[in-house]
Parts: sequence; structure tokens; C-alpha cells
Amino acid sequence: MNKRILVVEDEDVIRDFEVINLKRSGYEVVDVPNGEAALEIFEHNPAYFDVAVLDVMMPGIDGFELCRRIREKNSEIGIIMLTAKSQEMDKVNGLMIGADDYVTKPFSPSELVARVDAIYRRVAMAAERVQEKPVNELKSGPFVLNLKSRTVSKNGRPLELTQVEYQILEFFFNNPNTALGRQDILNKVWGEGYFGDIKIVDVNVRRLRMKLEDEPSSPQYLLTVWGFGYKWVQ
Repeated sequence: MNKRILVVEDEDVIRDFEVINLKRSGYEVVDVPNGEAALEIFEHNPAYFDVAVLDVMMPGIDGFELCRRIREKNSEIGIIMLTAKSQEMDKVNGLMIGADDYVTKPFSPSELVARVDAIYRRVAMAAERVQEKPVNELKSGPFVLNLKSRTVSKNGRPLELTQVEYQILEFFFNNPNTALGRQDILNKVWGEGYFGDIKIVDVNVRRLRMKLEDEPSSPQYLLTVWGFGYKWVQ
């Protein structure tokens, strides 16, 4: 299986740095200098890439808008945001609009490759499971999770989830009424080798509640276990 990655970065030196190190790690890399060029490539074949690495601060279409548009067309691709800013809100914004992870500049080659590897493994595992699993469903209250198509519906209405959100929900469905720690969720979905911020779990749970719950501020299904993690109540 080819490991295809799209790199979008307006600074030539940084883009070349990313491309060289990702190619050394076995990735087939397509790189472009702006969001407009990325969308043009993506429009022709939205399912071609496994991972996209997007710079946030770009003229024209910035990384946030590009992430939003890519996610609308492909819920399975892994998306990593690169930002020179360390402010918490920038990280949260990226995750809330569909990114899977973020890396703050400056970063080392090993950190970039490790984060891309982690996202790629998740995408590859998801693809393998679609091929291997027979048609099957998990049901919980008004929700139906289809293990073959990797889709979720509520009261028969399909919900638009990213693959990270899907994997988190599948983990909860397989462990109903059980308190799951943040670290357990991180290890299950992002892999035990992930060394990013554990708050990425909280942001994704918040995003899931917005899609699953009738009243996200007073959740009925996805509950917080204070000081530990979360629990799915069915």
C-alpha cells in the first residue's frame, strides 16, 4: 500500500524540509505552496491521499479553511495542522473543524515523522478493517454504528463523523457503561507511541457531543468522569 501524503506550506524552506524527511520515511509526497493549489489537486481525486499536513498561516485560503473544505470531501483522510502559534485556541480551532492532530513550529524531523506515522497507521488500520469485517452493526439507544461502512446514524439520520470521532465512538460502544481514562482513549485511537497533548481527547469528545447529543452542555450519553475520563451510557 502506497503511503500518500499532501504537504501544504507557503514557506519554501520549511516545505522542502518536510518533503525531504517524509520521503526518507517512505512516503509518496505531493507538495504545494498554498491552499488554492491544494484544493485544485484535491478536487480531482479526494480519496487519493492518506494524510494531509497543512500550514495554518497561509495567504489566501489559510489552513483552517483548507482543513474544513478537505474534511467536507473526505472523512477518512488524516489531517495534521502546523502552526507557529502556541496559543491553546488555535489548537482547539483546528481540532474542532476536523483536524486529527497539530504540531507547533519549530519541530524536529523525528517529531513530524512520528506524528504523521501515528495518523497514517490509524488510516491504514481503518481501511484494513473495512475490508476484513463482515457487514455488522453496533447499536446503542438511538445510535447505529455500521462496522463495514464506518458510519453512524441517530434515529436513522446519518451523522457526519471524522474517522477519529468514529474510532472514539466505537471504543465507547464496545465498552458501554465503563469509565475509560483519557490515556486509554489516547492509546486506543492515536496509538501508544503518540506523544502529543492528551487534551486532544477532550477536544474530540467535545466535538462528538456537539454531533451526538441533543443538548451538548448537558450530555445524556457521553458523560464526563471527573478527574479520570469519560463514559458512554446506553
